[in-house]
Amino acid sequence: MTAPPAASSGIVIGLSAVVVAVRDGEVVVLTVRPHDAITDIASPLPGLPFGPFDPEGHRTFELALRAFVTEQTRFQLGYVEQLYTFGDKGRDAPRAEVGAGAARVVSIGYLGLTPKATDTQAPDTAWAPWTRFFPWEDWRAGRPALLDEAIAPALRRWAGDDADRLSRARLAFALDGAPWNEERVLERYELLYEAGLAPEAARDRARADGHDPAEPVALSAALGEPMISDHRRILATGLSRLRGKIKYRPVAFELMTAEFTLSALQRTVEAIAGVPLHKQNFRRVVEREDLVEGLGRLDSETGGRPAELFRFRREILGARQAGGLSLPLLRE
Repeated sequence: MTAPPAASSGIVIGLSAVVVAVRDGEVVVLTVRPHDAITDIASPLPGLPFGPFDPEGHRTFELALRAFVTEQTRFQLGYVEQLYTFGDKGRDAPRAEVGAGAARVVSIGYLGLTPKATDTQAPDTAWAPWTRFFPWEDWRAGRPALLDEAIAPALRRWAGDDADRLSRARLAFALDGAPWNEERVLERYELLYEAGLAPEAARDRARADGHDPAEPVALSAALGEPMISDHRRILATGLSRLRGKIKYRPVAFELMTAEFTLSALQRTVEAIAGVPLHKQNFRRVVEREDLVEGLGRLDSETGGRPAELFRFRREILGARQAGGLSLPLLRE
């Protein structure tokens, strides 16, 4: 009888967590610096919380994920949903290995949302702004200058006379007047990776050839900071999913405290989407969806004119299919 594939090929199932919060108006993600299994030295690059799934000891993937995230970061996960399965050969870096001697690591990514970026005090754990890894994704103050100053010229050099490459770069990064689509986070990162503009690309090619290169450094501030293994790809997948989902499901409220102002809600949605929103039209969207309820009290800690406090009507989730928040963009 043929042995099961997992046993014969040395496959290990790993679980990775994209844990997101909003702090001071900025999207932040929980990162760790794993220690080398041999030297016990922390990785020079950050990664996402991750760990192995034990078929004998873990009843479900999600329970395993919650357990090792708490163990690594001392942080208790709240809202969680499965993202995607990542299994490209060569993706498992030695310093990110989750199974001793494993020939292949298949990782299942999860997205976790929390209303507060609580400092965990866990060693080698930190909340990092998403813009450190994807600086081109923040359009709240307008089109980022780094797109035209650094990224566009580099992509054009890579594309050369290849019409298909030029078209993909134009559509992904809104070049030559093409519109910006905030949901294409993963597509943009993978294009930079293919073009050799993501520093992880050279490292992964060397590892696929059997070498053990040092972790890479950022090629430039405009191209973002690298991460261990394929964790920046997983992170891009999480941001893509979240940006899409806020438009059709009320997941933005998983990032809000129990009481909030509509201005705070708008800033949170803008931080996720990376685009500025029209204030009056955004409030009309919130009212139309009937997702919040006024509490009849004012928030006096805003530093300006007191604003009314609201709560998310969570009870509607069991009564009907609740919609999300469309993005009424602020046009110049």
